[in-house]
Amino acid sequence: MCWRAQRALHTAQEQVAAAGHFRFQVRRVEPVPTPGFEWISAPAVFSAATRFQGKLYVSGPAGLFEYDSRGALLKQYLAGRDLPSSPLGSMARAVLSDARRPELVIGTRSEGVLAFDGHSFRQVRPEDPQARNITAVLPLASGRLLIGTQKRGVLAYDGAQLTILHPSLAGLHITALAGDEGDLWIGTRDRGVLRFHAGQVDAFGEAEGLPDPQVQAIALSGGAVYVGTAVGVAEFRDGRLQRILARGSFARALLAREKTLLVGTMDEGIAELPLGPARALAIHARSDLGPAEIEQLFEADGAVYALARDGLYQAAAARGWRRVLSQQGSLLTDRNIAALAVDPGGRLWIGYFDRGLDIIADLGRGRPRHVEDERVFCVNRILPTAGGDETYVATANGLVLFDAAGNQQQVLKRSDGLISDHVTDVAPYRGGMAVATPAGLTFLDRGGARSLYAFHGLVNNHVYALGVQGDRLMAGTLGGLAVLDDEKITGSYTSATSSLKANWITAVAPLGDEWMVGTYGAGIVKLDASGHFQPFDIASGRFEVNPNAMLVTPQHVFAGTLGNGLYVFDRASQRWSLTRDGLPSENVTAIAAFGGYLYVGTDNGLVRIAEQNFR
Repeated sequence: MCWRAQRALHTAQEQVAAAGHFRFQVRRVEPVPTPGFEWISAPAVFSAATRFQGKLYVSGPAGLFEYDSRGALLKQYLAGRDLPSSPLGSMARAVLSDARRPELVIGTRSEGVLAFDGHSFRQVRPEDPQARNITAVLPLASGRLLIGTQKRGVLAYDGAQLTILHPSLAGLHITALAGDEGDLWIGTRDRGVLRFHAGQVDAFGEAEGLPDPQVQAIALSGGAVYVGTAVGVAEFRDGRLQRILARGSFARALLAREKTLLVGTMDEGIAELPLGPARALAIHARSDLGPAEIEQLFEADGAVYALARDGLYQAAAARGWRRVLSQQGSLLTDRNIAALAVDPGGRLWIGYFDRGLDIIADLGRGRPRHVEDERVFCVNRILPTAGGDETYVATANGLVLFDAAGNQQQVLKRSDGLISDHVTDVAPYRGGMAVATPAGLTFLDRGGARSLYAFHGLVNNHVYALGVQGDRLMAGTLGGLAVLDDEKITGSYTSATSSLKANWITAVAPLGDEWMVGTYGAGIVKLDASGHFQPFDIASGRFEVNPNAMLVTPQHVFAGTLGNGLYVFDRASQRWSLTRDGLPSENVTAIAAFGGYLYVGTDNGLVRIAEQNFR
């Protein structure tokens, strides 16, 4: 009994220890050989900046950019080409214990931490995907690196181990880190600010006087701690809340100086707060080129800088700001792509998550035509007709019809017969159109508009994706797959009535007399001609296919996933493969094909790939 008790205790200790440890790899990062991949230039949104080895480095979703003292671009390291396929974010200078030389440590959204010594990159990559989503980095004098994550809380890396810093800091969505090993301040998304000291954690939320539980930034100066939130700045001294500054301001960035506190806001430029007894608030608006949506405030070489999403600004005389660094020119309007299509004339249509759409006649020459208004805003699907006379754009605000010249002709909404203004997908069907919405299906043709929903037998009202083969329509919904023939519901598939593993259907595409079905949570499955679902070896699993991110060509089937890259099915060999390298992000949101090329849209940009490369 003593031996069994000791063994049980030892096993329990191992399990507890393992629960706080993360397996990881440290590896050298090499440029990815991606012949046939062409990156379409998109705006280089900025996230963080710092001086390192006499140069200015700016990180962002597109990658890492190196500038000289005059603001000239020297080098760029792009996500998916030179770096892992993940947007870059927070950044800091460090001397880590496993390097013992100065490096830039950079957090990524899905690939852990990068460390750059000025010449080469290495990567600290946890095996746990949720430990790879980095939101903040804080180097310590001891050589350890504290890492804030979106779902795993605060981790500590010492070169040999990657562990949870403290059990009470596990499972949190971290937004900011500041301080040192003896007195650490931690900002969270919904739990306010935490103070970790002497092995204990003090929490400050709205109940303790914090203006808002969502912390945006933390700054330290002269024994004071300033915590920026969505509705003001809290000042702490000796671990106690003293007062609230800049009430009502969305404090995204902070810089504490000897006598003033600079507050970078969402849309009011930069506020300068005296740190004495006075509580006056001075706003420097963008009218003098001062930045509006501030990402970071910092000092370098005696100057004060403000990093905005669109450039870098330096504090100038008379309390103004002058732009010292701008974004490079780009072809696309935005990076977050939601829909793609190529019309019969070869024009590329690019729909954005929240920036309307671009129409590009020639990728090599000319500027795109940008369309963005109260109707063309959040684009879900783009469908050119076979003849090229019309293009239908499904948006959150209706179904927008464009003519052959790319001009808006009509907007269809509930007042025109749609069952909902929000259109998630559109497909040609029986001489008219089938329109998917969160409230059901609407059929449009010369006879008018007809709708059906759960009352008529639809498996679920929220329809995400449509697939058409002759008179048969497959409707992917939140609650399963519905089968319609001649506009009549003839069957449905759910996890309760079939071998379907996930009811949420996000993509449907016909493949001969079979169907490729993308799901949210069970990957990709095939519905065969006999009505049975067939899983695949590597394409079926616990991952998500993005809405309508599925395309069939004569040689392949392509499926874009949420954070798992691009799945490719070779129709000749009947085998799936997975592509991650070369993509600007592993979140593949849209796919189109034309003239032997595949266009792959992600939440971080667009690439064009010769389809023959997938063989």
